[in-house]
Amino acid sequence: MKSESSLWRRRVVARFTAGLAVIFLLLIIGVYTDIVISQGPTEPLPNGIPTYTVEIMNVCVSGCDISAIHLSCGWFSSARLVNPRVFKRLRFDDCLVNDGKPLANGRTLSFQYANTFPYSLAVSSVGPQWKRPSYHRERGPHHGIRSIEYYSTIER
Repeated sequence: MKSESSLWRRRVVARFTAGLAVIFLLLIIGVYTDIVISQGPTEPLPNGIPTYTVEIMNVCVSGCDISAIHLSCGWFSSARLVNPRVFKRLRFDDCLVNDGKPLANGRTLSFQYANTFPYSLAVSSVGPQWKRPSYHRERGPHHGIRSIEYYSTIER
């Protein structure tokens, strides 16, 4: 049993490392998206139904919080309960992440589901608007320059 657990941990670490490598490769070659989805098999349920762990990451370089993240997800369903505040199917091929609330920059949401096959998950839309920090310089009361951070809405 210990060797199975050790093998499972090595597989999880290998998948996570591979996911990070893909992110860095995409950044280097210039093909970049602000939301990265990775998933892989995990230990099956006691009744033998395969389980999968999904990670949804906000990798926006400029510090943006992204809300209303929708994924194409087919007829997503799970034999294991998935917290609907984290991930829920609204209708065919439309799943909502984080209850529509912003996923902060650098944050990752994860959940597990159980089904006889993995679902193909891909970002279908975000927004319609999300906030990206931008910086504005203005004169302070002593005619010095100070930086003021404000959020401007940018259509995505």
